[in-house]
Amino acid sequence: MSQWSQVQQLEIKFLEQVDQFYDDNFPMEIRHLLAQWIESQDWEAAANNEAMAMILLQNLIIQVDEQLDRVSQEKNLLLIHNLKRVRKLLQGKYHGNPMHIAVIISNCLREERRILAAASMPVQGPLEKSLQNSVVSERQRNVEHKVSAIKNSAQMTDQDVKYLEDLQEEFDFRYKTIQSLEQNDKNSALIKQEMLALQAMLNTLDYKRKEVLSKIGRVIHEIDMLMSNMLTEELLDWKRRQQIACIGGPLHGGLDQLQNCFTLLAESLFQVRRQLEKLDELLTRLTYDGDPIPVQRPQLLEKVNFLLYNLFRNSFVVERQPCMPTHPQRPMVLKTLIQFTVKLRLLIKLPELNYQIRVKATIDKNVSTVSNRRFVLCGTHVKAMNMDESANGSLSVEFRHLQPKEMKTSAGSKGNEGPHMVTEELHSISFETQVCLYGLTINLETSSLPVVMISNVSQLPNAWASIIWYNLSTNDPQNLSFFNNPPAATLSQLLEVLSWQFSSYVGRGLNSEQLNMLAEKLTGQQVSYNDYQLSWAKFCKEHLPGKSFTFWVWLEAILDLIKKHILPLWIDGYIMGFVSKEKERILLKDKTPGTFLLRFSESNLGGITFTWVDQLENGDVTFHSVEPYNKGRLSALPFADILRDYKVIMADNVPENPLKYLYPDIPKDKAFGKHYSCQPNEVSKPSDGGGKGYVPSVFIPVSKILNDSTEPHSPSDLLPMSPSVYAVLREHLSPTAIETAVSCKFS
Repeated sequence: MSQWSQVQQLEIKFLEQVDQFYDDNFPMEIRHLLAQWIESQDWEAAANNEAMAMILLQNLIIQVDEQLDRVSQEKNLLLIHNLKRVRKLLQGKYHGNPMHIAVIISNCLREERRILAAASMPVQGPLEKSLQNSVVSERQRNVEHKVSAIKNSAQMTDQDVKYLEDLQEEFDFRYKTIQSLEQNDKNSALIKQEMLALQAMLNTLDYKRKEVLSKIGRVIHEIDMLMSNMLTEELLDWKRRQQIACIGGPLHGGLDQLQNCFTLLAESLFQVRRQLEKLDELLTRLTYDGDPIPVQRPQLLEKVNFLLYNLFRNSFVVERQPCMPTHPQRPMVLKTLIQFTVKLRLLIKLPELNYQIRVKATIDKNVSTVSNRRFVLCGTHVKAMNMDESANGSLSVEFRHLQPKEMKTSAGSKGNEGPHMVTEELHSISFETQVCLYGLTINLETSSLPVVMISNVSQLPNAWASIIWYNLSTNDPQNLSFFNNPPAATLSQLLEVLSWQFSSYVGRGLNSEQLNMLAEKLTGQQVSYNDYQLSWAKFCKEHLPGKSFTFWVWLEAILDLIKKHILPLWIDGYIMGFVSKEKERILLKDKTPGTFLLRFSESNLGGITFTWVDQLENGDVTFHSVEPYNKGRLSALPFADILRDYKVIMADNVPENPLKYLYPDIPKDKAFGKHYSCQPNEVSKPSDGGGKGYVPSVFIPVSKILNDSTEPHSPSDLLPMSPSVYAVLREHLSPTAIETAVSCKFS
């Protein structure tokens, strides 16, 4: 079943979540019509590879054209209209930046997987629940409402300033008219009456000046309160959501809404600034005793400038954290001399700033790290922000060709520290720029979340563990000494993040039973999720009891195994995976003989095995488990074919496949049939060999089980044999001869 088909079967509350991230950037009708094709493409890789992204974009347009031809024949007018609109969108919006559509589609697919994983969970995880707090949503709506009200107030004040200007011009004219009269004329009763009228007008001017200044003061106060409270909280929440998204959590939206708020507030502040300038201009033409402008205007202008400085400083954000294109799902882990990408955005989108802001990237600027290792950034580290590269027209800049290079130490050699020390060192990539606008000069700085520098890809798993632990445990964006004394993590939150690793990396999260097994493996006991605190050492540094590896190394090896060798079976949900040997036997003991389940090895790194239940002649139940298959053996033979072709030679010399039903009672071929590489009867004969008379071969696993043993005799009893060889043996040798050959011991 395709991922999209699974999505369509979700409950309405989950479908509403899906509806939220499909918009004009990537219309849902395209997702629906091209579901299988879209899911078969590597959008994650294309998101960091422009040439690949361009090819996929062109192929996407071709797919849309084919759908257009089909619906044109069906005369479906509405769908024809929508597809033409989508085609125009794809060609116009993404032609200059094909990686953006790859990012959008990759994010949509990932978010679908996360929602599918969440739907399979009995309850929503604590982290995700906190991110979707109804109080947060209400605050977002309040911020947008207040920003809109502030913008309206600033515009209304503009009308008041214009009225004040017109009133003062009338006063100037009438006053100058009286001043031009002769002295005798000034003593007339008419002129005295005019002077009284002018005095009344001056009183009105004074009142209006005070009123305008009061309104400007209220607008400034409202902006100040909004920035100090709700808007700051919104920005911090967005940054926290970004942290969680980086370690596999829900996609973080809301940056476009924040940009709208920041931009409207900046426009309002500049509008107020112009109003204060206009008041200064009016002041130069007319002032009087008790004039409020020279007293209040400087203070208001100072406050406006202060708010503008703070608004701009907060608006400079890292939109997409540093990430190597080769490892798109492992952001913030950077390898020396390997390019990485990072994207920044200024949330104040003003046309006057387009191509006017040059951003410089540096590493570990003015920061003391916990090690002696020092780095420099090679490549293009100065670029201008613009509105042309982003499909949504945001004012942003993306660095695509930065490379970290390790500097030699003063002793003349690079730092040489243990693997854990290296992967627990945190570094910071900083960005600085300067905004010059309307007489203001504002220096801006921001930094990425802490990154881990590795020099060898073998350090990647432990480095990623550090990134997970940091972003799970703290919302401090720059605590580079975090691992000097790393805090414990709540087990419930950690398990939720571990499930995200599976949903984001291999397309299917973990259910409660699987998480229970991981919890027991981490703690050695059955514990309450909510109360238990797990240490960093227990997660990533201490070996599992009786093993030569840590919990995280074991789990990462399983992720790698799934991704490279058994991904379709995992996505279909047919691999139970995380189940102990004891629980496995409890599940199988009452099942039909031949029922089996698939689980990951607890003793071998990156291994998967299967166990089936059998019944002896006396009615006793017995269990058989095969030696775990690792990536080396699965590279030679697909796992689905292993399950199909697996044979056991019993004491009566009759080879048979003992695997009948996938737990609980799914016929094996029904579960795995679509993943077989060929049909079971497609066994090559000697005449099919082709060139040079060789017989084509395919490896097939065979085990021998003795009467006096309920387990395979030893790991070496699991022998590879091709179906063609086995067929030839059956044609030319008796079962006794085959048994003798299989039973031979080799020194």
